[in-house]
Amino acid sequence: MSELLNVVILGSGCAGNTAAVYTARANLQPLVLEGHEPGGQLSITTDVENFPGFPEGIQGPALIENMKQQAQRFGATYKHGRVLHADLCNRPFTLELEDGEKIQARTVIIATGASARWLNLPNEQKLIGHGVSSCATCDGFFFRGRKIMVIGGGDSAMEEANFLSRFGSEVAIVHRSGTFRASKIMLDRAQKNPKIKFITNTVVEDVYDVAKGEVTGVKLRNVKTHEVYDREVDGFFVAIGHIPNTKPFAGQLDLDADGYIITHGGARTNIAGVFHAGDVQDRTYRQAITAAGAGCMAAIEAERFLEAEGH
Repeated sequence: MSELLNVVILGSGCAGNTAAVYTARANLQPLVLEGHEPGGQLSITTDVENFPGFPEGIQGPALIENMKQQAQRFGATYKHGRVLHADLCNRPFTLELEDGEKIQARTVIIATGASARWLNLPNEQKLIGHGVSSCATCDGFFFRGRKIMVIGGGDSAMEEANFLSRFGSEVAIVHRSGTFRASKIMLDRAQKNPKIKFITNTVVEDVYDVAKGEVTGVKLRNVKTHEVYDREVDGFFVAIGHIPNTKPFAGQLDLDADGYIITHGGARTNIAGVFHAGDVQDRTYRQAITAAGAGCMAAIEAERFLEAEGH
């Protein structure tokens, strides 16, 4: 068993790195466990143009690396690995990593994020950041005047399509069924938008780049007629939901039906000394800047908690 640590931060995206900067500056010597996807979703994002302070934009991996170096400058330590099991019912808290190592902490900041659901198409992963995206707010601007496709049938898909219609020359919503899970108000709004077209009873079989290194089209299949055909698109947005990375904490933390952490005010969870930050709790905004703000909140909460306990 390693030494007892003041703060262990789970996750190294914007939320985790910001929490690391603040707790390190408070001389709490935080340990950051980088998780199964170091850097979070920004690590697979190319241009970030909506993070304040970068008028020319910045590459996602570069932004994450800057944050990490800033935290390390103040004394934060980073370690590869993710938590397999967590005992949050007893103090100090015990975190067991995949390699069997156990770490004990007085406070834990959970910034493990939420992973986008993907279609698992043959070319999908290699084109993320090159026309394939799961965030219209992040990437819609890059498709001004171009053809866009949104995959999904819920509120998220309708919301993304409406937002993307501000930029694209046309937006096609592809849904595998003829009926939609979206609420009536969201569906009506999309159906009344002259830029949005619906392709129903259809699934995507692949997304193409045709040697250009970026999305140029998709292969579609009608599930009723079994017709297979190609369609030109420039932007391919998957809007079928996210999966919060909270599995190790199930049965201990209060989670909603979809697995997101339920907040108990500020950045607090139902367990004293355990705090949340970023997309692991936020299912609404899911932006780098809001995640960073949440990391700041969690760090300040952890610092005050430790101070109240005399540490």
